[in-house]
Amino acid sequence: MTTTTDGSLLSTEVNEEDALYEQLLLQAAKEMQSQVPTTQESKQIRPQPGFCVKTKMSGIEKVFVNICRSDQIPPPPDLSEEGLVTLLESEDPTGYRIPMSLGEPHAEVDNSGNGCTAYDIVINSKFYNKIQKNKLFMEFFMTIGFEGLENKYNLELSREWRMLKNRKFLGCIAEQNIRTKSRPVIQELDSSTCVEPEYTIAAEPADGHPSFLVAEISLPKADSAGLLLLDLGEDRIVLWARPDLYHLDIYIPYNIVPEESGSQFNRNTRVLTITMPVQPA
Repeated sequence: MTTTTDGSLLSTEVNEEDALYEQLLLQAAKEMQSQVPTTQESKQIRPQPGFCVKTKMSGIEKVFVNICRSDQIPPPPDLSEEGLVTLLESEDPTGYRIPMSLGEPHAEVDNSGNGCTAYDIVINSKFYNKIQKNKLFMEFFMTIGFEGLENKYNLELSREWRMLKNRKFLGCIAEQNIRTKSRPVIQELDSSTCVEPEYTIAAEPADGHPSFLVAEISLPKADSAGLLLLDLGEDRIVLWARPDLYHLDIYIPYNIVPEESGSQFNRNTRVLTITMPVQPA
């Protein structure tokens, strides 16, 4: 997750002293970000083979996709077949996400001795068992998986695919790095004495894929924007209110555009409002 620690996110309080403080905060944050880059905690997993499918890229080149399984990948939210049908009939079926790890492409040789490209997709073991038993879930997952590969590697894959009967994996199973938790620059602050503030997150528009998310965070003990440190990532909000007043660290249901987001602290209501553009579906 790419994080943006930027004092300019905490804009607009009608107070010159606070405005000057925010300018100093912005300068310090930029210096800190250039000296101490954001790190991301990850771990290596060795997936288990599942099945291999054959398709084509751009209608010509042969491509193989290895579907693997691992208990280290979190499962998607539980969903019945009836729930999936309802989801597919809705205006925005992209609201249901399937956690998966997409491996790097690797060159292989097929049974005919011809060169080809293979990709690996790793999903949760229990969800793997579910798609094996349910054709609708299988079709839904393969569509999502192919879209993931297309977006990550700028491909165009045919939706006509065939599962290989006597082959669970093409090539050699490689370890993959998966993200466990992003660690923002401001993590060295101590959260043990902080309180998680009350907050709400609303989607605009409320139906379908939203254009914006609006978060409102209640900070009754904070009397100035100068006390706040805000860190936005693509799917995460991290907020500190000093000295040791509040700490909020939450993941949000859509990927946002951190560099186009903004916020405003109302000194009267002591509510921080964050407006976040959502990435297109």
